[in-house]
Amino acid sequence: MASIRVVVNGATGKMGLETVAAIGREDDLKLVGTTCLRERGNSMLISGGGEVPLSTNLEDLLAQTHPDVMVDFTNSNACMESVPIAAANSTNMVLGASGLNNDHLKQLDALAHDNNIGIIVAPNFALGAVILKKLAEQAAAYFEYVDIIESHHEAKIDAPSGFAMALARSLGDSKQFTRNVTEKENLQGSRGGEYNGVGIHSIRMPGRTAHHEVIMGAAGQTISLRHDTLGRDCYMPGVVRCIREVVKQPGLVVGLENVLGL
Repeated sequence: MASIRVVVNGATGKMGLETVAAIGREDDLKLVGTTCLRERGNSMLISGGGEVPLSTNLEDLLAQTHPDVMVDFTNSNACMESVPIAAANSTNMVLGASGLNNDHLKQLDALAHDNNIGIIVAPNFALGAVILKKLAEQAAAYFEYVDIIESHHEAKIDAPSGFAMALARSLGDSKQFTRNVTEKENLQGSRGGEYNGVGIHSIRMPGRTAHHEVIMGAAGQTISLRHDTLGRDCYMPGVVRCIREVVKQPGLVVGLENVLGL
């Protein structure tokens, strides 16, 4: 069976570098090219002493390397500039870019349909985070109050995190939660953001990677569900699974849980 040819868009970022290393460990995946935002030479060293093309021009790279899959770990703006280029080259996509919203998903759905390609969008590639989401969805029916607290490193460019928003939507779209009205807010914004009664609070500081906690409350009790990312390597089994799955079926799939069938 031929290897799946992969390009990593945003390969010099933290998640991009982790993905490059993960692909190199899999016998059925072949890294054929990488991109970066700024000029860093024309090749990237990979495990085993080899190298692959490194380019600031995605269109030229795709024409040169003919990949089966593009993995994107950029941001929403850069990602949405890249996906039409990949689609025009009949390249399937695994997207972990931060900040993708519902309007973006509609565009991606149309691109997948019009170009007969697979696109997987995953706000979080960690299996534990997906399990947290499923448990929170099951518990939501029994509680009227809920808050989400997420914390990340100080360099994260968006807030709330994409996964925190995915959590809020999965809970808030199913029901309207209760959120008490504060008579006096001594500091504006101290109650955090809100989505259909779901409170969302974001923390940014050094020493954090990615942490999500869902707290639900009812009379006389609370329940807390929490997932902690201790290293970016926890995302890689999910990324690799998505690369293998996206080539099998055209269309848009949102969420690792829907790739895994949870």
